[in-house]
Amino acid sequence: MKTKHIETIKQEKRVRFVVLFTLLIIAVEVVVGITSHSMALLADAIHLSSHELILGLNWAAYLLVRRLQNKQSENYDTNKILSLSAFTSGIFLLATAIFIVIEAFERLNGHEEHITNHKFAIITAVVGLVANIICVRVMYDKNGKADYNSHAVYLHLLSDILAKAGIVIGIVCAMLWDILWIDAAVAIVSALIAAHWAKNLLWDTGRTLTRA
Repeated sequence: MKTKHIETIKQEKRVRFVVLFTLLIIAVEVVVGITSHSMALLADAIHLSSHELILGLNWAAYLLVRRLQNKQSENYDTNKILSLSAFTSGIFLLATAIFIVIEAFERLNGHEEHITNHKFAIITAVVGLVANIICVRVMYDKNGKADYNSHAVYLHLLSDILAKAGIVIGIVCAMLWDILWIDAAVAIVSALIAAHWAKNLLWDTGRTLTRA
C-alpha cells in the first residue's frame, strides 16, 4: 500500500508540472498569435486550452486518490477512479480529433488567411513544440509503472506534439512556397493518429471499469 501511495504521489507531481507548464505555453501562443496574426498559433492555443481542462481533471483524480490513500479508505477502488479519469480523457481526445478533422476539411474547401510574420510565428511554434517534448519526457515512464490516468496525459501530450509539428510544417510551406493547404492536410493526419490512440485507451480503460 505504501509503495502504491508513493507511486501515486510521483505521478501526481508529473501531471502537476505538465498542467502548469502548459498554461505558460498557452499564454505565449496567445500573445504571439495576436501580434503576428498567426491563426495557426491562436487555434493551437485554443486547442491547448481545451486540453488543459482535461489535464486538470487528470490532476484532480490524483489529488482525490492521494486523499483516499491518506485516509486508508477501502470504500473506493482508487484504480477505477484513475481509470475513469483516463476513460473521460480518451473520450475528449477522440472528440478533439474529430473536431480537428472537420475543421481541417473546412479550411481545405475555404479561404486560408496569410500569416504576416512567418519568422516570429515559426520561432514560437518551435518553442511550443520543444516545450511539449519536455512535458512528454517528464511523463514518460521507462519502468512501465504508469497507470491509465498517467498514460492518458502522455497520449494528450503526444497529440499536441503532432499538432505543433503540423503548425511548423504549415508555416514553412506558406513562407517558402505560399502553399497554405499543407497545414490542414497535416492536421488531418495527426488527428487520425490521435483518434487511434484514443480508441485504444477507451478500449483498455473500458475493460478495466467493467471488470468486477
